[in-house]
Order: sequence, then structure tokens, then C-alpha cells
Amino acid sequence: MSTALGAAQADLDAVETVVRNAGTSFYRGMRILPPDRRMAMYAIYAFCRLVDDIADDPAPFETILPRLNQWRARIAALFQGAEPEGPIERVLGRAIATYHLREQDFAAVIDGMQMDAETVIVAPDLATLDLYCDRVAAAVGRLSVRAFGDASEQADKVAWSLGRALQLTNILRDVHEDAGRDRLYLPREYLLEEGVPLDPHAALAHPGLARVCARLAADAHWHFAAARASMALCDPAAMKPARVMGASYAAILAALEARGWTRLAQKVRVPKWRKLWIVVRHAWL
Repeated sequence: MSTALGAAQADLDAVETVVRNAGTSFYRGMRILPPDRRMAMYAIYAFCRLVDDIADDPAPFETILPRLNQWRARIAALFQGAEPEGPIERVLGRAIATYHLREQDFAAVIDGMQMDAETVIVAPDLATLDLYCDRVAAAVGRLSVRAFGDASEQADKVAWSLGRALQLTNILRDVHEDAGRDRLYLPREYLLEEGVPLDPHAALAHPGLARVCARLAADAHWHFAAARASMALCDPAAMKPARVMGASYAAILAALEARGWTRLAQKVRVPKWRKLWIVVRHAWL
């Protein structure tokens, strides 16, 4: 009996367990894909999950960096044809060969995790924020569109725009939570223009913060629109998961805007019926 990507069933099970145990809707969302592509996406997600867990470790950075570098070496070894060490690397290796995933995109993801681990990010300038978004989100998108089935230049443009839209939405959703971790991902230029202190806790109490959030939300809307324009030039079937993710995060952004930017501690949720409607509408176009 053949298995997804021709990988051993035990390896596939190990990868799927990492994704399922993450407790994210990603696990169910990717089930719209055929088995080979689904397992490639699970392997990409498992890699991202593991390096993210390393970066989130409260241990000193000097103990985190060697572990991130171990993953750099493992990824490099896969591209050099070395025998993979574990189940995630073995499935990743098959996904790399099948869908021509690129080493620089994996490296960019690790670079993004290192940015979060080596310093407490507070009010980055726009260029640094854009680089961060590219590494932690758009790079994942560049891996994903290839697994979805489109390796074109336009598909990379989808990843570029959608990754930024998704990450800016995450930043806006987590402003209050991030402040509790002494972090502030809102751009320095926007904060300074509104007179908002460059301090996570003081910023929460400043009336200009709402205008900063509204401005960043407008940036996210711009990126969502750019992603949709690029999707229209891509393989429609391959873009199904991207359409679902884009619509799902656009719904989160809309819910944040409906709540407003003065009650940042109040969490927002998209109703289950709307999530189902998004999948039905965008996955079967």
C-alpha cells in the first residue's frame, strides 16, 4: 500500500502527531489538500512549530542559538543529500524533492525565530518589522504555495503579500498580550507620529495607540488586497488553501476593527458558522 510522499507510515504518523498536538485549526484546514500535499504541509508546519518552540524557550539566548543552529544544519544536510536523522526531516526531505522547496526559505524562517529570541522586540522601525514579517510569515508562505501546487512568480507574490497581511493581523490581535511579555511590535514611526511612548505598558494607556492600530490595520488590508490580486493570476486549485487562510484572517481583522482599538484586552473570536462558511465559499470555488 502506498503512503503519502512515499514516506514510511511511522514517519507520517509522527509528523501528524506534532501538528495535531499543536491544537491549531491548521490541522483540520489542511485536510482539504490531497494526501501528498497535506503531508508536505504538515511537515512544514511541524518544522515551524519546533523552531518556534525553541525560540519561545525562556532560557538564555546563548542556549537557544545552538539549538536553532542545529536546525540550520539539519536543513542544510537535507539539501546536500545527507541521510535524514528523524521522522520530520525524513518527511521534509521527500517534500523538498517532490515540490522543489527552497533552502533559503527554511533558513529565513529560522532567522525570524532568532530575531524573536535574541532580543525583546519593542517598537521596531518599519524596515525591521517588514523583515520580521517576511521571515516568520512570508517565508512560510513561499514554502506553502509550492506544496499547494504553484511555484510561479505570482505564487511567490501571494506569499509576500499574504504573509505580511497575516502577521500584521496577528500583531494587532496580540498587542495587549505582547505588552505582558514586554514586547511591542507596532512600528516605531507610527508610534512617534502619534506621540505614543515606545514602551509596551505605557503605550497601552495612550490615546494615540488606537490611531496607530487603525493605521496598521489599513496596511494589512492593503496586503490582503494585493494577495487576492496575485491569487487571481495563479492556479485556482492550488490557491484554495491560500484563499481560505486569507479569508479567515481577514475575518479576524474585521472582528478586531468591529471591537475597536480602545479595548485591546478584550479578545475577539470569529463564530464557528462563519469559519465554516469561509471554508465552503473559498475552498470549492
